[in-house]
Amino acid sequence: MIFTYRPEFVHTWGAKSYHNQLTLHRLSNRESLEMATHILGTKEIEKGLEELVLEKTEGVPFFIEEFIKSLKDLKIIERKENVYRLTKDVHQLTVPSTIQDVIMARVDSLPEGAKEVLQTGSVIEREFSYPLVKHIMGLPEQELLSHLSIIKDSELLYERGIFPQSNYIFKHALTREVVYDSILAKRKKKLHEEIGNAIEELNKDNLSAHYEVLSEHYFLGENYLKSAEYSKLASRKAEKTASLNDAIVFAKKRIASIEQLPQTEDVEKQIIDARTVLGLYMVQMMYHIEAKEAVDPITDLAIKHNYKRRLCQIYSILGSYYWSIEENYPEAFRAFEEALKISGEVKDILTSVLASVWFGNALGFNCEFEKSLNHTQRALDINLAARNLWGISTIKSILALFCYYYPGKIKLMAQISSEAVDGAEESGDIYSKAHAYNAYGIFCYANGHLEVAEGHLLKAAEFCEKINYHVWNFCARFNLGEVYFELRDFQKSKEHYEKGSIILDKIRCLPSWSNLGKVGLVRSKVMNKEKDVDLESLYAHSRNNRVKVIEGYMSRYIGEILLNIDEQHISEAVHWIQKAIEVDQKNRMMFNLGRDYLLFADLFKRKGDRLKAQENLGKAIEIFEGCGADGWMEKAEKELISL
Repeated sequence: MIFTYRPEFVHTWGAKSYHNQLTLHRLSNRESLEMATHILGTKEIEKGLEELVLEKTEGVPFFIEEFIKSLKDLKIIERKENVYRLTKDVHQLTVPSTIQDVIMARVDSLPEGAKEVLQTGSVIEREFSYPLVKHIMGLPEQELLSHLSIIKDSELLYERGIFPQSNYIFKHALTREVVYDSILAKRKKKLHEEIGNAIEELNKDNLSAHYEVLSEHYFLGENYLKSAEYSKLASRKAEKTASLNDAIVFAKKRIASIEQLPQTEDVEKQIIDARTVLGLYMVQMMYHIEAKEAVDPITDLAIKHNYKRRLCQIYSILGSYYWSIEENYPEAFRAFEEALKISGEVKDILTSVLASVWFGNALGFNCEFEKSLNHTQRALDINLAARNLWGISTIKSILALFCYYYPGKIKLMAQISSEAVDGAEESGDIYSKAHAYNAYGIFCYANGHLEVAEGHLLKAAEFCEKINYHVWNFCARFNLGEVYFELRDFQKSKEHYEKGSIILDKIRCLPSWSNLGKVGLVRSKVMNKEKDVDLESLYAHSRNNRVKVIEGYMSRYIGEILLNIDEQHISEAVHWIQKAIEVDQKNRMMFNLGRDYLLFADLFKRKGDRLKAQENLGKAIEIFEGCGADGWMEKAEKELISL
């Protein structure tokens, strides 16, 4: 895809890895005059006209084209003896000075009927169909076609398709914008509503294809009831294809529409509905702060109305905020339990699914793996019954990570993460692919297939970036840091750990995970022979950690840093590795425990204690075998043989 934009536009893709940027410089004077003579069809133009073109167009190709056409339309220039010249002295002429003036000069030169058709088209969109403009204008066919022919001859519009199903397109987006801005506000509002009514009338059998444009036209036409309804329908349509960012856009428009209505009790309930739905969409994209901001204004209202259906959803949103932003697990668990209790009373299946998934996430991070599995499986069963492809794939990915990877059930993870990828490919949406490729990539890492893991995790990061799915982008980056560390590409490992932590810091989410990424970054730096390490900051990250599933990671990383920074920190390394073993045993983080023993064996090997090294390698092999982490078991066996 190729995009162009004006200098004042601020784009958001600068940090993306999959774009290239070309700067389109202004034309030189020579190039500008070459373009002008090409448009005029002659190499000969007088000096005064040359200077006028160069002065007014400043090397902008579109402006050159429109300016010269405007000069011809206004009869400011003429051709005599194959030479183009000004008809009068330039100081006696009223010459358009900006591109907007040039366009409006050409529009104003049109007959009134043609101008009205052009203005109506600009309110519809940059591209509009003949049947639609015919319905709105209400003119006899020949009269309308005559107006359209004049506009086409002026090259403000061009036609595509076969009459009467043809479409008309503004030659340039700026042309449409200038024409639209020239219409009085009162008439614009009236036209937007008329266009909405016409789209409804012409598309009764296929209205769902037009929810988005109807939402916009009725909003700008200030018919806020219809705008709210079509925004709601557009959000639901986007949700069905897992296009949650689009769902968020229309959920916001729905709120903006409802808030324009007279404030009655019924409208209050509509606002509660709209804000809660927005919060739910945002939590699914893990925009937890924004989700809480969406429901904060209506939480007390929902309590006042005893609106249980929305209250259980609000508690789900708050629970997600508590575990992901505040890392307050007791508070999160209370909110989720209340959400599930109320959803059971009112039989709200949506909350049963979402609260169960998010509760499962929080329980997994708190190393309560059986409870996590129960809640997540419940959500999966509902999605299976509903045959929701993207929901099934997404929840299988979550099961793979939170319920199988962390407790070290790698064989179970193999099957379900593979099913997640198959389901995501069948569904075809980016959202479920972002989850599935993460899950399968992490499985491949846990099974020792590092190059395969690398490929899947890079794809996962790409999918996440495409839809601004920040938290799962961190997941891909963090695990790429792990993969490249094992591949001994410490430079790339550093880059991915750092990218991951930057992502989380930017959205103020999962602070303990961000800190773990920073400790991982230091670990890779040390292995890359960069010895400038602030040990106190590492110890602070460990002290400040509020997530159980991270405890062993943090201790092992610090132990490995101390083991490799210099010979003076060996005794401290022993303490931290023992701490990692202790917490991973307590938290039943079996795959991590195997890695702890592998590191401990390396420490004893360096100390020359062959028996202790063998003992710890034996423990690592036994644990990896129990987990089904075959590649890691083979690695430990090879190290044992080499002793």
